[in-house]
Parts: sequence; structure tokens; C-alpha cells
Amino acid sequence: MTRTPDSAVRTYIDQHRDAFLDDLAAWLRIPSVSADPGRAGEVRRSAEWLAEKLRETGFPVSEVWETAPGGLPAVYAEWPSGDPQAPTVLVYGHHDVQPAALEDGWDTEPFEPAVVDGRMYGRGAADDKGQVFFHTLGVRAHLAATGRTAPAVNLKLLVEGEEESGSPHFADLVRRHADRLACDTVIVSDTGMWAADTPTVCTGMRGLADCQIDLFGPAQDIHSGSFGGAVPNPATEAARLAAALHDDDRRVAVPGFYDGVEELTERERELFAELPFDEKEWLGVARSQGTLGEAGYTTLERIWARPTAEVNGIWGGYTGPGGKTIVPSSAHLKLSFRLVVGQDVEKVREAVRDWVADRLPDGIRHEIVFPGATRPCLTPLDHPALQSVVRSMGRAFGQEIRYTREGGSGPAADLQDVLGVPVLFLGISVPSDGWHSVNEKVELDLLLKGVETSAYLWGDLAERWPAGARDR
Repeated sequence: MTRTPDSAVRTYIDQHRDAFLDDLAAWLRIPSVSADPGRAGEVRRSAEWLAEKLRETGFPVSEVWETAPGGLPAVYAEWPSGDPQAPTVLVYGHHDVQPAALEDGWDTEPFEPAVVDGRMYGRGAADDKGQVFFHTLGVRAHLAATGRTAPAVNLKLLVEGEEESGSPHFADLVRRHADRLACDTVIVSDTGMWAADTPTVCTGMRGLADCQIDLFGPAQDIHSGSFGGAVPNPATEAARLAAALHDDDRRVAVPGFYDGVEELTERERELFAELPFDEKEWLGVARSQGTLGEAGYTTLERIWARPTAEVNGIWGGYTGPGGKTIVPSSAHLKLSFRLVVGQDVEKVREAVRDWVADRLPDGIRHEIVFPGATRPCLTPLDHPALQSVVRSMGRAFGQEIRYTREGGSGPAADLQDVLGVPVLFLGISVPSDGWHSVNEKVELDLLLKGVETSAYLWGDLAERWPAGARDR
């Protein structure tokens, strides 16, 4: 297969830049806020707009998919390559957005996009409409530069409408449509880079398991003078649980928590260390006075590649003005656990249940609820599909591409679990883009680099990862 001419790709993008940005602005004007029931109709309008635009792009199949009753729609599209050796790639993103209003502190109307100094401002510009939409111009540039009538890969898109509301129906949607979503790899375009001058590829995300622990002692609040010191106190036991969550080295003290954890390789630690990380600047973003975490690991290693446990909330008893000398009848804890590859969510949950039960005294009844979980995902550095992403980004940006991970969690793991394929990340957003904040924007130069990366990627994957290579 002949390498896609870079000049032809760039010429096509330059010629169609203005129309592309006009279309993106039209999409951003649709206030597809999934968390607001009053805007459910706008989320549907956003899905229908995208489905039609994908048909205009050339996708022969473009559909609005319903989720559960009361849920919000997703968009599915596919464009077969026609080559029996071609890999099948599923691009994931979302078309719903966070709430936004001018009175929140925006300088411009959040749903009336404005281009200022090479940036497009508007809710969804970076998270995630802009990063979904760059694939439309990218695939057209790929076709124009190669003379193909269909992509070099079997290209599929799944763009959900509930990501900003926790993706409550997403896993079920993927399971119901697993046959049509079948692919060789998933590319998530809902992520970012280290910085505009340091383009990076994310190789994985941590998983998540959270819980609420409710502790019950006396049947009602009782007098601390008459009974304190002689009966178990739920608030004291909640504090003891929180204090016992970590040992002196800040390792999670739940027995079995680290079972199966995949340790960082020396090469991965070297790659993290190459990034221009300014800890003082990072602390400013965190609004913290200092770092603290598991001994023996750097800050980036702790938030990207190590499992953690956090006390998200603790409460119980009297918290009003003045004193109220009681032994409270109940107390509560919220905990969250970020997980890494090798940990099993169900085993972690069972370990936490056993740990809580073993530490509570007689006279304290407890209930523990795990509302949901997200599994971790990680793509090996030498995976051929990941290397295609890195090469394509390198061509677009004209410089070395470095590697990151994400400390957070997302629905990408549902795709990995149900479809049984590796998950890759391709995003061009930078930290200053203001996801979920006022004045969200996307840098237009970077957005077009995303278009260019997409244009190169399909040919690179088809050439470097045909059927024979995938079978090895």
C-alpha cells in the first residue's frame, strides 16, 4: 500500500477547513445537555444532526440508536472497506455535553460558538463534539489523498448521548449491539494531550469501584454521659475505618487489594519521567499545599498507574451549632478505589467487604453498597495498532509523540470488556480547554492536527495490521 501523501492531505484539509468549522459550530449550537431532562429533545436533535452529517460525509450506514426506555440516543455509523484483509476499527465519542449558562461566568454565550484568536469557544468544543467531528473531515481527506472510494479500514463510529450523565445505559447498549460493533480495536476520541507543544498518546485509564458504608449503633441518639465509653459509637468506628484505610507508607491496607496488580516497567517509568512535569504548577491546579501518596512512586506514577483509595465523605452525629453530647445512632463513609490492570473488580469489592466486617466491633451493624464499577484498560506500548496511532500523530505534528495515561475512569472499559479488543486513545485537547468549566474551547490548529492524524491513521492501520498480522 502506498503511503498517503502528506501534502495531498493538508491541501484537502485547507480547502475544506471553513466548511468543516461552520458545520462544527452548527452542531455546538444544539444544547445537548444530558443531565437536564428538559433538554432531552435537544440531545435527540444532536443525535439526528450527527447521523445526517455522517450520511453526507459518505457513511452508507448512519443510524440513531435508542437506549433503555427514558434513555438518550446514541449514533452508530459504518463504512466498509471492501478489502477482506482490512482491520475493523470502532471510533467512540459522545455528543452530549455538560450544563452551561452565560451567568456561570462565560465571556460568550456557551451555545453560540465564537472564534477568537485561533480558538473556538463553546460548550462541547473540546468535550467531545470537536474531537468526534474531526473524523468526518479526516476520512474525507484520507479518501481524497489516496483516490479510494471507501476507507482503508472497515470504519465504525459509536457516539453516545449519556456520557456526561455517567453512561447509565451504555454497557447494555454495547451488549445488545455487540455483533454490529464487532471490531479489531476501539479508538476513543474523548481524551487529551499533555500540552500543545508536547503531543502525547494516552495508553490507558484506571478503573473505579466506589461504595457507601452505613454504620448503625444505638437505636437512637443517646446521652454520652450516661452511655458514652460503654457502648460502641458509630461515628468513632467510621473514623477508625477511615484512619485504617492506609498504612504508614500510604499503601492501601485492605488485605488482598494489590493482588494481580500489573507493575510499571522500567521503560514506562522512563517515559513518564521524560514529560515536562512541573510539580509546583500541578499543585496550583490541584489547589493543594503538598503532595502525598504511596511511597516509592512519583506523582505521575501515583495518579496514572497505581491503585488508590480515597475517603470521599464521612459524616454522622450532630453537626449543628454548639454542642450536643450524644452517642449518635449512625455514621456513614463514602470510599472510592481507583484500579489498575490486573485487579479484579469483584475481588476488590469482596476484599473491602471482608475488611470492613473484620474491623467493626460487636454492637455495630453495617451495610455496604457498591453502586457500580468501571474496569481499567491498558494497551501495551508495542501493540501494532497503538504504534499506528503514534506514527500518524507524529506525521501530523512533525515531532516525537510521547506517552501518558489517564488517572480517571470512563466507559471505554465497557467496550473493551464486551467486545474483547484493545482500546486506544486519540485526542488533541489540552488542559487549558476547560472541560466542564466556563469558556470551554478548542485550539483550531490542534483540531486540524486531529483531522490530519485521522486521515493518515486508516491507511497506516491497514498496511501495518492486516488480517495475517492480527492473527499472530
